[in-house]
Amino acid sequence: MATPNAPRPTPKPLDATQAYVPGADATFVPETTAAPLDATVVPPPHTLPPPARTQAGRSSTTVPFSSKAPAVGAPVGPNGLSQLGDFRIVKKLGQGGMGEVFLAHQISLDRPAALKVLAKHLTEKADFVKRFYREARAMAKIDHPNAVRVFAVDEAEGVYFVAMELVDGKSMQDWLNQLEKLSVGDAVHVTLRAAEALETAHRMNMVHRDVKPDNIMLTSRGQVKVSDFGLAKALDDEEMSMTQSGTGLGTPYYMAPEQARNAKHVDGRSDIYALGVTLYHFLSGQLPFTGNSAMEVLLAKEKSQAPPLRKFNPEIPDKLDLVVGKMIAKDPNQRFKDFGEVIRTLSGLGFENPSLSFIDAPDKFVVASASSAARSMPKVIAPPQATSKPAAAAPGTAPGPKGEWTIEYKNKEGRRAVSHWSTQQVLTAIRAGAIDNTAKAKKAAADAFVPLAQFPEFEKIIQGLLIKQRTEKKGSEAKKLYDSYGKQEFWWKVKKRFKGMTSGAMGLVTLLVYLGLIGGVLYGAYWGWTNYGRAKLQEALPKSPAAPPGAKAPAVPGPTQPTGQ
Repeated sequence: MATPNAPRPTPKPLDATQAYVPGADATFVPETTAAPLDATVVPPPHTLPPPARTQAGRSSTTVPFSSKAPAVGAPVGPNGLSQLGDFRIVKKLGQGGMGEVFLAHQISLDRPAALKVLAKHLTEKADFVKRFYREARAMAKIDHPNAVRVFAVDEAEGVYFVAMELVDGKSMQDWLNQLEKLSVGDAVHVTLRAAEALETAHRMNMVHRDVKPDNIMLTSRGQVKVSDFGLAKALDDEEMSMTQSGTGLGTPYYMAPEQARNAKHVDGRSDIYALGVTLYHFLSGQLPFTGNSAMEVLLAKEKSQAPPLRKFNPEIPDKLDLVVGKMIAKDPNQRFKDFGEVIRTLSGLGFENPSLSFIDAPDKFVVASASSAARSMPKVIAPPQATSKPAAAAPGTAPGPKGEWTIEYKNKEGRRAVSHWSTQQVLTAIRAGAIDNTAKAKKAAADAFVPLAQFPEFEKIIQGLLIKQRTEKKGSEAKKLYDSYGKQEFWWKVKKRFKGMTSGAMGLVTLLVYLGLIGGVLYGAYWGWTNYGRAKLQEALPKSPAAPPGAKAPAVPGPTQPTGQ
């Protein structure tokens, strides 16, 4: 037995090239007991912590972990346990609404993990434990590079836990505490990666319900990881009331209004709202709605509109401001219908940085740029009935100097046409728009027509044409969307003005005064026209000269009579 004063062995740091690879990282919960508003718990009224950056620049969020667990029997885990099943506890990382979070090491696969342990009062409820298992197993089915993976869900020594990937970095909330706000390119980059992960979850009919900067993680390489899929739903089902409000749980700052009213009847548009508020926070460094209590925050969402982003950051483009406004619209029907539409719209703006500017790593994560699309574009496979290679003429056939290619295409009238052109003539026709990417070609009469992109002579120009067409299509769709947003914003301002005029006793008096003035102006215009304007107009019009007295009117010639012979 070890003596009480015996020194503990120092854990050996895990070599990043052996048991743990930074590129395959995920979940991390910072070690703190005074974190901002928790993902799943809402404090009682008048105790809601303000969204202040009280721990700016804190360095304790970097994950230090060891490949070796502490000495056997060391009371570092829940209930004094040092191991839960296949996972050996290393140290406690933090505390959340669901329970404690521990850094652990999976013995069988020799890799680090984050263990989220259920609080004791939750494990005593059999129905909740079943939901916990169900949601954790659903989370394990999400396979996306920007979503945290689930290793296992299990029970040991009466302790229920879920094991997840570990992120060797910080949450976006920690970065906001340090940077205050992000550049436009960085904010769009993080939002797009999170949207892609959420889109995958929505396809599996899983709504996150608690999207916020605390649940968007960044690895040391700058790779985005969305965490806590499904776990928020398990808690929402268990605790369907907020203190003195009777609404579903969540984080009031980011939660959609309909989720506050009834958390059981939400869909993917609630996550779109939460990610929109998160993007608003990234860009402005401010939250669109605040208050001294959860109830004040939710009432502000119901009764007011978010201030324009450009009020806090004039560098934000108007188009991006409109997109964020649509994401956080109070009415779910006025938001984007799904994350696919969000991704297409945001990426179509062209504001995204390929990598995060505030990440300094030699192997920094970089998103493939649009210019690389041509290199990754799949080639068109020739039909099996082709009797020769597309780039070569059929045996015994010598292409003529003026008719090297037989081209099948649609002319301006939309009719099928066949022409015999040289290579240079085909390239000129493509550049001039006379033929498009649907045209086909062959060299010998015995060959079958195959797409132009299959021939090396035309591969690059056809791929460039496809990229140009896609870009123009995105631009056209974005323009229609922005025009629609502009009309919505105009009518929203009109409605807001009218609503402000009719609210309260003074507002009603103001409205009556306005209506009286408008009525007076219209009546004055009518009275002036009938009494003065009409007479003045008649006087100003030229009059025809009067006939002299006794003058006869000119005779009207009648039909000519035939002369008798």
